[in-house]
Amino acid sequence: MFIRKRKNKSGTTSVVVVDKSGGKFKELVTIGVSENPFEIARLCQKGKAWIKSHTCSPELDLFEEREQTERLLNNIEQLLINGTELLLGNIFDRIGFNSIDDPVFRHLVLSRLSFPSSKRATVEYLKDYYDEDIDLSNIYRYMDKLYNTHKGEVQRISTDHTKHILGGVIGIVFYDVTTIYFETDHGDDLRKTGFSKEGKHQNPQIVLGLLVSLGGYPLTYEIFEGNKFEGHTMLKVVKDFTGKHDISDAIVVADSGLMTHANIEALQEGGYQYIIGGKIKNESNRVKDWVLSLNLEDREFSEYSKAEGVRLIVGYSQKRADKDKYNREKGIRRLEKLHRSKKLTKSSINKRGYNKYLKMEGEVRVSIDYELFEQDSRWDGLKGYITNTRLPAKEVYANYSHLWMIENAFRIAKSKLEIRPIFHFTSRRIEAHICICFAAYKVYKELERLLYEMGSDVTPDKAIYIAGTITTIVIKLPNTNETIKRVLLLTDKQKKLAKLFEDAF
Repeated sequence: MFIRKRKNKSGTTSVVVVDKSGGKFKELVTIGVSENPFEIARLCQKGKAWIKSHTCSPELDLFEEREQTERLLNNIEQLLINGTELLLGNIFDRIGFNSIDDPVFRHLVLSRLSFPSSKRATVEYLKDYYDEDIDLSNIYRYMDKLYNTHKGEVQRISTDHTKHILGGVIGIVFYDVTTIYFETDHGDDLRKTGFSKEGKHQNPQIVLGLLVSLGGYPLTYEIFEGNKFEGHTMLKVVKDFTGKHDISDAIVVADSGLMTHANIEALQEGGYQYIIGGKIKNESNRVKDWVLSLNLEDREFSEYSKAEGVRLIVGYSQKRADKDKYNREKGIRRLEKLHRSKKLTKSSINKRGYNKYLKMEGEVRVSIDYELFEQDSRWDGLKGYITNTRLPAKEVYANYSHLWMIENAFRIAKSKLEIRPIFHFTSRRIEAHICICFAAYKVYKELERLLYEMGSDVTPDKAIYIAGTITTIVIKLPNTNETIKRVLLLTDKQKKLAKLFEDAF
């Protein structure tokens, strides 16, 4: 559409809005008629206003449009690929970690999620993507002080936020341990060789104990010497946590590897409620006879009173029975193959895995004990739980089944956050590294929760990847020196994350 001034026979001029469509001109509206030049100019302005109000594509001076666009492009001061920092930084602040007033801590936590690598590589990453010039020596100095200054605060913030999202009550806590190895041949008072859950028996390691809530949200952690027996770690972590946060009604859930008589007695004496996996094959003959006398259906439970207020709950699962049978038969096939190849020797006689089915006959002959193999089938599908709670058996089972959440926490820490191997060698920096990974895991879990609340099908890993493609444009206006920033969410995938980039969630 455009303005046409048409001369009339009377000497006046009509100001008309004309549209050209399909090669034909059509007069849409007459704005007015006048013979006064000033009035005609006013009618033309009025006509342009009419065009703007009746079309999405107002009349443009194409040369002026190009000139304005080029001027805009020339005034771009920065183009930052900082989507991950904006996304994860918002969540970092929402949790409350921004109360730790140290930018180095923030950078190390967020980089652990978006670019898990060595501290030296992290310095280069921050320079390249966020224009942050942090000296490597500053990072090491910060790590040296982190243990004494921020560890307790990080755990308090994480616990307070977890309590908030769970409605003000922690309720149930899950405890487990894992091992973290070092790329070195030399150990010390902390880094020691021991039983490695990752098969790195030759490497010095530490034992990491972790406590999480329902949903897998991290509450607290502690590190121990690499040769520490995992059963001797739980009480310290539980006592420290409940004491610092004044939590007296939490139920502690742990697997059977942590079930020792000392732990049970200490939990009982401390007034703690607990659900711990039971080692029913290690029970007294009287209890084992009772277990084997049960004729349970799928998902059926039975109870046995071990002491006042303490119950052994035994449940049967057909799915577990099928898995137990499959594993037993797979194990016996492996032994039979070794037996046929004459590779079974006295050194094979041990209690590891399915080697328990081996027996030694005479001086040197090793055979397979098929009778023991058949006897073991009676235990297929049976699982025991020791508890001093008053919860119904099915609730005990349901709570124990959530232990996968802490196993998942270790998986994320090792695969996504690359918590190991650790290359630091001083205790302070080792502690700092674990603390940074702990905070990063909390941010990861909060991102996961927010995506779920949004009804999004995007995983946290995918969200972090998409955020890495999001840029911020910075334009500086030449006349006023005013700076304008805009986060560019251009693709459909980027727009799915728009809500997570808002200042207020």
